[in-house]
Amino acid sequence: MRIDAHQHFWRYSPIEHTWMSDAMGVLKQDYLPENLYPLLAGLRFDGCIAVQARQSLEETRWLLELADRYDFIMGVVGWLDLRSKDLPSQLERFARHPKLVGVRHVLQDEPDDTFMLQPEFHRGIAQLQQYDLAYDLLLFPKHLPFASKLVAEFPNQQFILDHIAKPGIADGNISPWSEDISELATYPNIACKLSGMVTEAKWNQWRPSDFLPCLDIVFKAFGPDRLMVGSDWPVCLLSANYESAMEIVIDYLQQFPADTQAAILGSNCARLYRIAIA
Repeated sequence: MRIDAHQHFWRYSPIEHTWMSDAMGVLKQDYLPENLYPLLAGLRFDGCIAVQARQSLEETRWLLELADRYDFIMGVVGWLDLRSKDLPSQLERFARHPKLVGVRHVLQDEPDDTFMLQPEFHRGIAQLQQYDLAYDLLLFPKHLPFASKLVAEFPNQQFILDHIAKPGIADGNISPWSEDISELATYPNIACKLSGMVTEAKWNQWRPSDFLPCLDIVFKAFGPDRLMVGSDWPVCLLSANYESAMEIVIDYLQQFPADTQAAILGSNCARLYRIAIA
């Protein structure tokens, strides 16, 4: 079983997708399951995890609706308002869906770097475990020390770090990212997605060797049981096609035994997101 642990769908709206700058013109169109399926099949991937791109309950509802229609969408990481007093009813409404496997907030865009340490946010995180929902952390390197505090505060909550926290691959400046992500990885309840790397490199000018220092650090920090591959499609199209983005990790894994490759290419994702595999 091979699973792309991180990708997005959207019907493009200039009002709702304001994060797409003029330089991101390739993203300003619809990207839907029928566009992704042949890309997955081309690399012999069986399914994917669809991750929210809008911070609304409507986004979560829509992604779960897509997951009902397309079997290869194995799980959804949606958005719920963790700071809301209405969160219990939101969880009751959405968590009953078997394909809701996690929740995410775009922490990297919050003006307060300590947003994730706010009491209201903590109250929300505390309610996820009873529903077996993971929490995805979307961060910049500057947020890693705060993420360590959050993960330490909730030792029984599964956290998953997106995009290896976006180190400075383009300029080769990976400190203090390297030290801080290694510190975060000391907590056993955090896993990491090998995703989103091509857009942190020089767009369309990178070489596979550009990613080796970061991959080496992440593998040493997390080990083979807490890593999973993700494309970040269609965002990856800013700097690479789907196949090239995924083959960075697939090729890197050739140095490891077959069981390690299988874990990172699928079974870790299924286990950590609690996906039921028939």
